Amino acid sequence: MKRRSLLKAAAALPFALTDMATAAPLLRRVRPGDPGWPSAAAWDGLKRSVDGRLVKLDAPFAGCAAGADTPACTAALARLKNGFDMGDQPNFTHTSGWIDAWSSQPSAYAVAARTTADVAAAVDFARTHNLRLVVKGGGHSYQGTSDAPGSLLVWTRHMNDVRVEPAFVARNCGAAPQPAVTLGAGAMWIDAYDAVTTRAGRYVQGGGCTSVGVAGLVQSGGFGNFSKRYGTAAAGLLEAEVVTADGQVRIANACTNADLFWALKGGGGGSVGVVTRLTLRTHALPATFGGLFCKVRAAGDAAFRALVARFVEFYAQALFNPHWGEQIVFNGDNTVDVSMVFQDLGEAEVTRAWAPLLDWLRGRPEYTFDKPFKVLALPARHFWDVAYLRDHAPGFMVSDPRPGAPAHHAMWKGDTDQEGWFIHGYKSAWLPAGLLDAHRRAGLADALFRSSRHWSVALHFNKGLAGAPQAELDAVRATATNPAVLDAFALAIIAGGDGPHFPGMPGGAVDMPRARDRAQAIGRAMDALLAVAPHAGSYVSESDYFLDDWQTAFWGTNYPRLARIKRQYDRDGLFYVHHGVGSEAWSDDGFTRVRT
Repeated sequence: MKRRSLLKAAAALPFALTDMATAAPLLRRVRPGDPGWPSAAAWDGLKRSVDGRLVKLDAPFAGCAAGADTPACTAALARLKNGFDMGDQPNFTHTSGWIDAWSSQPSAYAVAARTTADVAAAVDFARTHNLRLVVKGGGHSYQGTSDAPGSLLVWTRHMNDVRVEPAFVARNCGAAPQPAVTLGAGAMWIDAYDAVTTRAGRYVQGGGCTSVGVAGLVQSGGFGNFSKRYGTAAAGLLEAEVVTADGQVRIANACTNADLFWALKGGGGGSVGVVTRLTLRTHALPATFGGLFCKVRAAGDAAFRALVARFVEFYAQALFNPHWGEQIVFNGDNTVDVSMVFQDLGEAEVTRAWAPLLDWLRGRPEYTFDKPFKVLALPARHFWDVAYLRDHAPGFMVSDPRPGAPAHHAMWKGDTDQEGWFIHGYKSAWLPAGLLDAHRRAGLADALFRSSRHWSVALHFNKGLAGAPQAELDAVRATATNPAVLDAFALAIIAGGDGPHFPGMPGGAVDMPRARDRAQAIGRAMDALLAVAPHAGSYVSESDYFLDDWQTAFWGTNYPRLARIKRQYDRDGLFYVHHGVGSEAWSDDGFTRVRT
């Protein structure tokens, strides 16, 4: 039996043994129109219990049926230009779908929760009435886990308070106080960075895209620009408040409900409960955060192959350390696009570090710069300071233009093209650091070149933790994230899409043949890369919807423990997400138990 098949069988064993022992009956969730669907009186009762915060949802472009020029349709189309506005709508998702996988369709109802009691009421109602339950904070799920037609949505967007904690001690723990930040489940990372970094002068490890929700990222592991230095968001979790499937509100930390706490640290969002509050440790700020940009073109395939090899060698020799993160992209048009970040380095130090590569390029006529080499170092406190960036680095961030929007709500310009996008293919693989050994670099470069003949290949160096400080590696080792990340120098991402393509949206039809052709090309590109990393794991939040061995790819040897914890806290599978812990017991839509 192949190693992955063996691990996959072992991962499923806790479910199989428990089901055989308890003879759990087959279960089918009810849908609108089914005899068991809650009555109007029942929905009214839920509405009263949450102080009126129950919302009946329509598809975001339902108003367009009456014409593209109607006010409702015009307003929906305008939201596609503003990710913050999209996130403020319970019926929108930041991704509009995935070819042959899913298409954005809202829940039947949403509880727009403002308190933990609201969340508990929604969980109790869903359990009592046998409803499909969905949880959404930020709504950035590529896998479509934050919406499902015919479901009840727990929407935590308004639970977005942020409190800086100078001396936090986890409940029932006797550890020394430490600096931290406590955030509601609906807070976005820009809310965290504004409070912690811009205002308080410290750093919290979070996500790169500023409109991503805090709770979902932490539960999935959570990589940001500077993870090569500060580890994952999950590793920084000190305590969480969570509503479990029985409707109970539990505190989870290293001393209380420690197994639940571990599962929340990278075990995947929405699988063991609804997180309502999180506390994360904070760090002292370095002197600087900054970015480096350039794009190099090679005059032909042979020159490009040599260029790829030179970049691999340069990274291994000069950049494989905690100072550097983000991306180098190898493109099929024989260009290399560099968009990297750094911490605790000045512009002069960065320029010196890159001088050997720049001298090599400038001494060879077969290479030209499509984008010039540019370095920008900022005082670290101002990296997410919208007002400061407007004066000193204009054009990097795009603010929420709505009247009354918080002044700090802005996102990186490069992230705006993902708002509403429709995915054709998305694959990722953690590349082991051994590939950077001198005798293996040529093989890695060759695989990158062959892969780029099918599709662009992006290496996200901050999403592989090899080379990080030992303390941060130890902290990540104590999470549920696949241990393979500890030995990976980068996460390779090969992905593509277009859009938006929301159902009912004017001009939103999908070119199916084109999308499928692109999906196949993305698959061929990853196949070429995996020739040098055949057992590579994959990051749960950025991965293939159709991945067969997802249990092993996402969590490796941690999956059996996660499965046991899932059974302990959610025996009947109230919390279902695609390729989430325990989802193998359910149909693809999460409505029908397919295994006893």
